[in-house]
Amino acid sequence: MRLRITFSKQGALRYIGHLDLHKVWERSLRRGRLPLAYSQGFHPQPKIQLAAALPLGFASRAEVLDLWLTEDLDPAGLPAALQEVMPPGLIILGVEQVDERAPALQTQVIAAEYQVEITEAVPASELNERLASVMAAESLPRERRGKRYDLRPLIEELTLTPCPSASGGGTEAVIFMRLSAQPGATGRPEEVLAALGIPLEAARIERTRLLFR
Repeated sequence: MRLRITFSKQGALRYIGHLDLHKVWERSLRRGRLPLAYSQGFHPQPKIQLAAALPLGFASRAEVLDLWLTEDLDPAGLPAALQEVMPPGLIILGVEQVDERAPALQTQVIAAEYQVEITEAVPASELNERLASVMAAESLPRERRGKRYDLRPLIEELTLTPCPSASGGGTEAVIFMRLSAQPGATGRPEEVLAALGIPLEAARIERTRLLFR
């Protein structure tokens, strides 16, 4: 049986990396005594697939995980049961059964959407000009891990929405990003912020949606 779990990652869990998140799921599922299916070989591991790595420090309300079980269970009763064994900050949003023969989850992600709150005082008119400049650029050469690539084709949408400040004073700017995920090239919000001239420490980033084939 293959289950697809949608969950949010908030609070202190923002500072848990991709591999550590995988371990959190393993420990939690074992505490929940689910009949986990394991890989073959000398070091069997629970068959768990996370859709897309989330950079350290980012929150998310749209993470997706596939899990294999050796027995059929009713998905309707699993969200509440799973939530009981999850650490604070990891919230189960939904569980559904999917075809066991479907392609690997990671290969099906085609884009991701982000909400980026800008915490530094930048006039909305100036931010709009920066966004328009980035979207109008023919190319945005960047380098990641020693490899050069063009960021511009990976930016599908970039818009600005002023919203009330959480502190109650004035407004904060919120940038909506839809970034493409292609084989060998994935748009990253921190790279877009760099292209906009906004330091990462002046932004709060949350992934709001993963888009699949």
